[in-house]
Parts: sequence; C-alpha cells; structure tokens
Amino acid sequence: MAKDYPASPKAQQLQESKKQRLTYILVVSALCIAFYVLGTWQNTTLPKPIGNSAITRVGCDPSTASTTQSSGSVPSFGPGSGEVLDFDAHHRLTINNTDGDGELQQFPACPLNFSEYTPCEDRTRGRRFDRAMLVYRERHCPGKDEQVRCLIPAPPGYRTPFKWPHSRDYAYFNNIPHKELSIEKAVQNWIQVEGDKFKFPGGGTMFPRGADAYIDDIDKLISLSDGKIRTAVDTGCGVASWGAYLLKRNIIAMSFAPRDTHEAQVQFALERGVPAIIGVMGKHRLPYPSRAFDMAHCSRCLIPWYAHDGLYLAEVDRILRPGGYWILSGPPINWKTHHAGWERTKDDLKQEQDKIEDVARSLCWNKVVEKRDLSIWQKPKNHLECANIKKTYKIPHICKSDNPDAAWYRQMEACVTPLPEVSNQGEVAGGAVEKWPERAFLVPPRIKRGMIPGLDAKKFDEDKKLWEKRVAYYKRTIPIAENRYRNVMDMNANMGGFAASLVKYPAWVMNVVPVNSDRDTLGAIYERGFIGTYQDWCEAFSTYPRTYDLLHADNLFSIYQDRCDITDILLEMDRILRPEGTAIIRDTVDVLTKVQAITKRMRWESRIMDHEDGPFNPEKVLMAVKTYWTAKAEEEH
Repeated sequence: MAKDYPASPKAQQLQESKKQRLTYILVVSALCIAFYVLGTWQNTTLPKPIGNSAITRVGCDPSTASTTQSSGSVPSFGPGSGEVLDFDAHHRLTINNTDGDGELQQFPACPLNFSEYTPCEDRTRGRRFDRAMLVYRERHCPGKDEQVRCLIPAPPGYRTPFKWPHSRDYAYFNNIPHKELSIEKAVQNWIQVEGDKFKFPGGGTMFPRGADAYIDDIDKLISLSDGKIRTAVDTGCGVASWGAYLLKRNIIAMSFAPRDTHEAQVQFALERGVPAIIGVMGKHRLPYPSRAFDMAHCSRCLIPWYAHDGLYLAEVDRILRPGGYWILSGPPINWKTHHAGWERTKDDLKQEQDKIEDVARSLCWNKVVEKRDLSIWQKPKNHLECANIKKTYKIPHICKSDNPDAAWYRQMEACVTPLPEVSNQGEVAGGAVEKWPERAFLVPPRIKRGMIPGLDAKKFDEDKKLWEKRVAYYKRTIPIAENRYRNVMDMNANMGGFAASLVKYPAWVMNVVPVNSDRDTLGAIYERGFIGTYQDWCEAFSTYPRTYDLLHADNLFSIYQDRCDITDILLEMDRILRPEGTAIIRDTVDVLTKVQAITKRMRWESRIMDHEDGPFNPEKVLMAVKTYWTAKAEEEH
C-alpha cells in the first residue's frame, strides 16, 4: 500500500499562485463583459437623429449646441438615411479669418459693376504698367489694401448654361450681356445675337467657312484623327471656336487670350464649355511646363513672332513636345493673295515671313508644308542635329537655365530650351507618349524615367486605383454621370488621377498644380493627355467669375493655411464657381471645420462626410453647393 507524503512548502506556494492567477483572470473577464454590456446599453438608448439633425456627443460649449444642425438641406446630398456625423467645432477652434470680431457675419454682395471682376487682370490697375510688350495686360494682382471681401454677384436674369454639346453653339445673353463682339466681328461670324441667346456659328478671322472646315484643311496636311495629337495651345483664341471644334476629334486645346478691347472673349469660351484661360504673351513665360503640347496654333493672333530675337517663338518651342507642330495662318502667310485686304505692301509682308522662317530655322524646326492660308512647322524629336544648325544661327542661343519647367512669374528668354539627351536619331527626347486614349492610363515618361522625385510606376498605379475608388464614392452623392458638370477644376491635381477618372464623362478638367507643391507634376499630367496650369492660390486665378461647374480641392488648405488667409482662397472659389455649382474639399477634420464655418458666410450649403474608407480615417470630405442668387435688377440703372 502506497504511503502518502505531505506536499513540500514550495509545491504549496505554486498551487496558491495558480489559484490567484485564475481568480485574477476571472475577475478581469467579468469586468470586461460588464462594461461591454453597459456600453451596448448606453448606445442603444441614444436617440436616433431625424432628418438632417446631427449627433452631438460633446457638450463642451452650450452656446454652439444649437448650431450643429446643417445650415440647410442640400437635395443632391445624402444617399441612404439622412444621418449626418457632427464635425462642428465645439471647442471654439480659432479660424484664420481677418474679419475680426469672432461673429460669423455673412459676406456682403459686391456691387453689380463687380460681376465680371478679374482681380489679377483688372484693366484699371493694368494702366499703371508699361504698355511695351503688353506688360500692362499680364497678371498684376491686388495688394492687401486693394483686395475686396465681398461676393461677386451674377447679373440679373442669370441662368444655368446650356448643357454640352448644345452649349458649344449657344449661350444665354443675360449671363454675358455684351453685344460688342457680335457687332465688331459680324463679318467674321464669331458670334450672333438671337433673341435672349448668343449663337456661335464657329467662324473666325481666318476661317469664314467655319472652324470645322478650317480644321478639316489642317487634317489634310497633318493627321488630327489618329490619336497622336491630343493636347494643343491656341494663342489669341477669340471665343475659342478652334478649340471647341477640335474636341470632337478628341483633341483638347488650352485657349488663351488677354482681357482687352475684345470684351469677354475668354468668358464666352468658358460659357460654351470650352477650355480657356486669360493670358497673353508679354514678358513672362506662359504658365505651362516644357514639352507640354502636341500642337500650337496662331490664327491672326497679332503676335510679332520674329521680334525680340525670336522671343515669342522660342517660348512656343519651350512648351511644344518633341515632334510637335506649330500652325500659323493669317499675316504674313499667303501674302500674295491677301496683301490688299490687309492694307500692307507685298515687300513688307514678304520681309515679315522671311524673318519668321529664319527664327523657325534657328530653333531647329523643319517646315512641313505651306498651302494657301496655312503654314506648318515641326519641332525636332531631339537635338542631335541641332548643334550643327546652331553653328549657323547663333541667335537664339541654347538656354543655360537648369529648370525649363519653371514658369510662374519667370521671364521669357530668347533661347532654345535644350531637350533631354537621346542615344540615337530616332529616339524621342524625354520619352515617347502613346496615342490617345491609351496615354491617359499609362505611366507618363517623366514618372517612368524617375524625373519627378518620390514618384514611380508603382505609386502611379496606386494613385490610378485610388481615384477610381474616390470618384465612385463621389458618384453616390453628386450627379457626376448625369452631364451636370462640364467645366471642372482640380485645384491640387497631383498626378491627374481625378481627371483620368472623369474621361468617360462629358467633362473636361483644368488640372492646377500649386507652385507651393512639394513636387512639380504638371509635365506628367500633360504627358497623360490632359491640360492644366501652374497657380499660387494666395492669388486669384486667371478666369472670369462663374466659369466652373465643379471645384475639387484635395488637401489644398493644408498646404496654404499657414501661407495666406484661407478666407481669401474660399472667396476666390466662390468667384469662379457658377451658381448652384459644387465644391468637393478633402482635408483633415480640423481644417474642414474651419472651412465650413467660412462657407456658411458665403451662402453655401455644405456637409462634412466620411472618408471613402470609413469613419476612422482622419481625412473627411466636405461637399458644398453654392446657392443661386443674383444682383438686384435695380442695380442696372
């Protein structure tokens, strides 16, 4: 029979320790279960919000509790239930707003004479500057003492513009009440007044048969239909009929013209749903990167191409892609036929054309063809043979600048912008692009070759998928697919992913790359077949009021909140957004609460929504609609 031995003191201590550990685990588990049940009970007893009421969980400031309700219903928002998360600032966030007293006063309406105000192209201010080289028509933005802080009114009787493609041919007179061009350009068929509407027959100074027939003439000389030419620039565009009729050939043109005696020509273009911007060839570079456009065009644009050692043609050379075309019609082309109508002598016109031909050769361009009223040159694919040409043509010299893309307030240079090096004569400098539409979705050469720090093919593909997901999320809230938005601006475009996701819709996008960005991606955006411009958002954009249907700002305010007053950026957004237009603003919650507080003063209706990945992402999306209002009719008298 076995004998029982008492347990040792060490074994007894071990058993006691196990019992204490088990007891501790059981107690902790019981407490966790108890708190979980309590929390569940509390959440189920929270009253469910009704309609647009917001869930308020923080009662730090009783004075703000009553303001958490949305400022107004926005019919296009709110898929599913009407429940809205509350991101209002209950802790009295300090808003970077220079209006002073803390009271959220509504911004007043500007007088009616501001209805077409363009802050940086104000003609009164422009008169202070030199008229030589059209400096007085370049950008001259107001100083702090000249800035206006009021809402630009739409003229009485303003109506939502016609939808595309009807808008290409018609616009409402009350939206742009100017008859001057219909009288001044009557013979050239620019524009006609028909009752309460304008009609755009598609005519132009050098294409009285219409822009369509004129483009057909070009197409017979260089192919415009095989997808190789996608981006174009029209210098001195009038009402942009050339750009308007290129669109059906899948070519998108950046049309620009100054704010001059031809009143509102760029405004007419944008009202038609055609890309355009206020601009002029003066002393400063055009706000585009090098190697951007597949084609450049001048139809009697009155630019002295041979002057100042070929300065202006050298600037066209800078922004043309390797292998790109320059098209010239009007004086002095076909001077033998037109010299009498132009009221100039044959010798004068011949000398002018000889000078232009000389400048083109000095830029290493090749003349492709001259037929009747059209003359076309082509920029070389690379500069392998240019060195030999420059032995003959010393002027303009090869540029010494190390950044040909620097274009914001950078003076033009009468020099040949050097192209990236190549290994053989057939190679396209900087890399070839695919035909449209494939090029929109393929990695741009600048990214593929590592020319933009921090970007590569993997990040490009990730960005493409990201914007497909984001646009799908937007479509649940706003009518992107319903032809509601024609003129779209991406205020911080990055790689152009937002524009690429809209290709299937009848919209075009002005891709803006802020000059304060960490990286310059505008060249890659052009390589994808889109258009855009550089911009400092501490200044006004070069466009007329009420010219965009949709504004998109991705983390724009995080970039600028410490650089300038975000109130001024929002007032500028209000100026360029059409009545009942939409703004999508993505940023962190604290930034968006500041932004939303300012938009409430601008007669906007807005709502802060979750990120597409859900409520736990710190970035949110503010959807806003500019309400419809106009100046009072009595102000006209």
